[in-house]
Parts: sequence; C-alpha cells; structure tokens
Amino acid sequence: MAVADRTRKLLWGRSANRCAICKRELAVDATSRDQEALIGEECHIASPTRGGPRHDPSLPASEIDAYHNLILLCRVDHRVVDEQPRTYNADALRGIKAAHERWVSNSLCGIPQAERPRLRCRRKTVPDYLVRFTTGTELLNLIVGCDGFVFDHDEVSTEQEGILVGEFLQSARDYGDCGEDLEPSQRVQASMELSRSLEELERAGFFVFGGREVRVLEGGVGGPADFVIAIVHVVRKTSDTIIKFGFRDEVGQPQTLDKHGDS
Repeated sequence: MAVADRTRKLLWGRSANRCAICKRELAVDATSRDQEALIGEECHIASPTRGGPRHDPSLPASEIDAYHNLILLCRVDHRVVDEQPRTYNADALRGIKAAHERWVSNSLCGIPQAERPRLRCRRKTVPDYLVRFTTGTELLNLIVGCDGFVFDHDEVSTEQEGILVGEFLQSARDYGDCGEDLEPSQRVQASMELSRSLEELERAGFFVFGGREVRVLEGGVGGPADFVIAIVHVVRKTSDTIIKFGFRDEVGQPQTLDKHGDS
C-alpha cells in the first residue's frame, strides 16, 4: 500500500520542507524557464524489500508505509543512508528524525505568534446536525479525503464494548488515512467491512453519527487554505444526548431522534 496522503502531509509538515540530515530546503524555486523542482524523498527507515537497507522481517506489512517508518531526506542523503546502512541503522535514523523534528519545533518558537500555523473555525461550516450512518459506503465517503478527524464515543461499560468501539474507530481512522490510495476493489472491501462494523455496533446498542467541518489553516508558508475535518461519534441508542445529533430528512429538513433512535 502506498504512503497515505495524510501521512505524507504529516511528514513534510513536521520536517518543515527540510532534509532531516543536511537541513536543505526540498522545494527549489521556479526559474524564468522552468517550474519548481522537488528534491525531497519520503524514505523508508526499514526497507519493504527483503535484502534492502535495514529490512526488518518482523515489521508488519501494514506498518511499512506508516509515519514512524518514514523519514524525509534530500536525494543525496537518501543515497548515502541506503548505501551505508550499518552507519545509518534504523535506530540512528529514528534518532535523526526525532532530533530534526525538535529542531523544527524549536526554530518555530522564534516566529511571531501571528505567523505560526493555526486552525481557525468557520462558524458557517460547523454542522447543525450529524447524519446517522447505516452503511459503510456512507461512512467511507465522509472520511476519505479529510485532513483531520474528531472521534468521540459514549462511555463503554464492558471490555467487550471497549474492544468493539475501539476497533471500529481505529478502522475508520485507518481508512480515512489511506482511502484516497485504495483501488476500486479495495474500496468495496472497505465499505463492506465498515458496514459489518456498523451492524455489530447497532446490535450492541450503539448508533454512529458524523459530519464534516471545514476550518481555515492560516500562517506558515502560503495563504489560508481549507482544512477538512471528519466528525464521527459513537452514541448509545439510549443516551439522552442523542437528540442533539439528529439528521436531515430527504428534503433536507432537520429531524431529531428520541432516545430509542426513532424519528
């Protein structure tokens, strides 16, 4: 599976567009004749290929393209670390990455507060009502393509409930992270898996509600940009707060649910 868009954004954002080793900027300005040049490479700390640099057979396939197994380097340093894997072993690269991210954070401390990246709410984009999801396709359409997530759930009363709710939210997060990279057949499978999870939650006494909010990312490099957040709440059918979520009917009029989930 390819590196998810969200993972890629985190890697470039936390590295501040700089090589973790030489600190060189990884986007070169355009010239009068040519467009910008990107010299940054998203490098695996543990190679996914058997016999590759720092390959770790114990690392699950699902973690190969995860954030903790990636480091942002320029092309020169990428070549160096892969040709000198004993010098630049996995622990060394993780340490270099952590030190670089600390350097970025400390450097930003000198930037005036008004210029630091921040999220600003747009009142008009805050959903008045959250939609109740009954199919995995509906939920997948919500979470794929979002830049961030807000997950919440009612208090669980048993270990089994905790596992059920936790696994569901983790699956939703995972598919939100990699959904844009799924092949059509994988997207169908993801929808089916989420549908089964929604059915299990309903049998256990839970409903799932969600919506989208668009905030504004300001400060840093570039002008303001939209930052889309997916909201997913797991709520007990018997909760008195369920009436706050509600949904819109077929003609777009707001409705509410009583505490048994009937409109």
